[in-house]
Amino acid sequence: MTQIKVNIPAKPAQAYTITIGSGQLADLWPELTERYAGKSMFIVTDANLVKAGHLEKLTGTNEVQSCVIDPPGEKSKHIQTVVNIIEAMEKEFMGRDSVIVALGGGTVGDIAGFAAAIFKRGVDVVQIPTTTVAQADSSVGGKTGVDSTLSKNAFGAFWQPTEVCIDVETLKTLDDREYLAGLAESIKHGLIADADYFEFLEQHITELRAKDTATLEQIAERNCRIKAAVVEEDPTEKNKRRILNYGHTIGHAVESASNYELLHGECVGIGMVGAAMIEAKMGIGDKGRVAKIEYILTRLGLPVSIPAELDKDQLIDIIRRDKKAVAGWPKFVLLDQIGTALCKNNQWAHDVPPEIVEQTLTEMY
Repeated sequence: MTQIKVNIPAKPAQAYTITIGSGQLADLWPELTERYAGKSMFIVTDANLVKAGHLEKLTGTNEVQSCVIDPPGEKSKHIQTVVNIIEAMEKEFMGRDSVIVALGGGTVGDIAGFAAAIFKRGVDVVQIPTTTVAQADSSVGGKTGVDSTLSKNAFGAFWQPTEVCIDVETLKTLDDREYLAGLAESIKHGLIADADYFEFLEQHITELRAKDTATLEQIAERNCRIKAAVVEEDPTEKNKRRILNYGHTIGHAVESASNYELLHGECVGIGMVGAAMIEAKMGIGDKGRVAKIEYILTRLGLPVSIPAELDKDQLIDIIRRDKKAVAGWPKFVLLDQIGTALCKNNQWAHDVPPEIVEQTLTEMY
């Protein structure tokens, strides 16, 4: 028997820039074409962005190959949409010198990023996030993927963007429900990493609800700094990056069980309340923390309980299928205190007995 050892060199270090501003979308395309001179550009967006005028604002009078996802949102976040994008690029004879530009919210960014990761074994992707969820969280860090019929993000890859361009003015075309729901990810960042930021959000609810430009730029910067610091330390979610999933284990289950009638941010808010209740049951939190989280979510008009029509057994089944589950049950991210995620034995995700999760879910209806 002969054995041959193959030594795989470490990947070279990678860096990219996040640009945050207001009103720069209309001037961005010439800058992108200059930075990616000689490459083929392909835009992935959705019908909502076209209707809001953002695609036209980005491209101006330039003719650019694109794929418009319709219907928008989670209902199109499946593998066939990725196939459609890849085949559209192939029909235009695009190759490994292509650049995919993701113009849209978290769903567009996830789909486009995954397409970029697997098209011709990987091409550049530029993220231009246009929702509160995407600007706060999903556009930074390279998590990409689409859903299966059973769970969220069952197909996926880590594929970092080459740059992220944030124009907070795009948030002003969102309807209030989508806009406010996305702020749950900002609250999450304060809870896991920055108590002062959580307090800032508490003190600026009025400005946030009014979509104040200066406030939006401030939260975009603080969100990206928190997310970037975590991603730099753990780019492929081996340990610390798991803290970014605070509230997401229960949240994803609620989102899937609702057949995506509930928005991602709404479900993350519900999930964070559930996580705080688990903390209280395990003696690492208290009812005061639960009430504090419920209060800020309520002030933003977000739900804090599980809708009565969702079946608890289905939620448990989805949690067991969570992509982070090992031996049929996931670990949970928990807080030590507001502003600090719990780290125990150098681990950032923790065992929670199923009976505590089931009891928590029962109390959340």
